[in-house]
Amino acid sequence: MADTNAAAAAQVQKVVVVDGSAEILGTLEAVLDAGRYDMVFVESSNHAYSQIKKVVPNLVIVCARMDRLQAFQLLTMLKLDTDTRDIPVLTYTTEWDGEDLDEAIARMAEDEEEFITTRPALRMN
Repeated sequence: MADTNAAAAAQVQKVVVVDGSAEILGTLEAVLDAGRYDMVFVESSNHAYSQIKKVVPNLVIVCARMDRLQAFQLLTMLKLDTDTRDIPVLTYTTEWDGEDLDEAIARMAEDEEEFITTRPALRMN
């Protein structure tokens, strides 16, 4: 019996979900919560890299919205790091809730200008 439990525990896959909305998290939990997945939810891309390094998951799922550049920086950092570059990454996007597309694009352009001029470069190590 102990061998069966040890084998089952060894087959549990670790999944890190970054910046997931409540709707997406519910869907993922229903799909992945079949007892074979240990899911870790990270609310912010800003802290995701350190969590991924700590957990060493089998899969990373990232919400990569165009209005949030941090998700793209996270993807770059994961691929540049030899410890994390082989971890499969699944990205998805969501719509802006209640926001006109033209307004969203204009806001993104403003945010990008502010982001580039006011934020220091991020370092991996």
